[in-house]
Amino acid sequence: MHATSTQPTFDTPLPRVSDFQRRLRETGDAGHSMAGHTRLSALHPSLLQDLQRFGAEARAHGGLEVLEVVAAALRHGRTLKLMLQHDDRVLPLSVMPIERLVHAPLPLAQWDRLRWSALKVLQVEPAPPQEADPAQLAPLGTVLWALALHGSRADLLPEIAGHAAYRIVPGVDLAALDLGGAVGAAVRRLRKTTTPLREIESWPGFNHERATRLLNGLYLQAGLLVTRAHPAATG
Repeated sequence: MHATSTQPTFDTPLPRVSDFQRRLRETGDAGHSMAGHTRLSALHPSLLQDLQRFGAEARAHGGLEVLEVVAAALRHGRTLKLMLQHDDRVLPLSVMPIERLVHAPLPLAQWDRLRWSALKVLQVEPAPPQEADPAQLAPLGTVLWALALHGSRADLLPEIAGHAAYRIVPGVDLAALDLGGAVGAAVRRLRKTTTPLREIESWPGFNHERATRLLNGLYLQAGLLVTRAHPAATG
């Protein structure tokens, strides 16, 4: 999935952010927390503890980032409903990790048009199993890839940060992902060699941010081998 300037066409009218926030204030759900106006207390305790690791970082950035929440849902196998700010509208997005799917009122062909870098978390809550229009479902793997490469987070996720070197897990299937250009070349190199971050960011077409985004994306595909005892490992 690529970032693009073309606006997506949603299947249903989306509420305005201002109206959504006003309703939260009226119902008493407008308490400020890591994820903005959210219901974190309703989440499963282990999932809540996972998200709380980002406390100071989240407050500095005005709330949790979409990638952090979706990644936590994946790790814990919990279906979540996220209310996201997309420009001045509220986009509901349900993450279904067991089914490996994501749902939004958006045709599959339109998912490429989301402005991934501008998405903001307004609310997070558990989502019960639901029947979704198959035409509005997107594969979780490609959404995670788009969020990692084009979303707001530009730092390594805590699980893979620190003194480490990286290599792609042998045999992992990445065929469904967009691996063109410099990204594809980097993936081919990481299939062959164990490499520290500082070396990856020196590769053609890369810098520090692009290297961290690539590693986040590969990790979320269960495709990254993180080695901390390898001679190449660096902080």
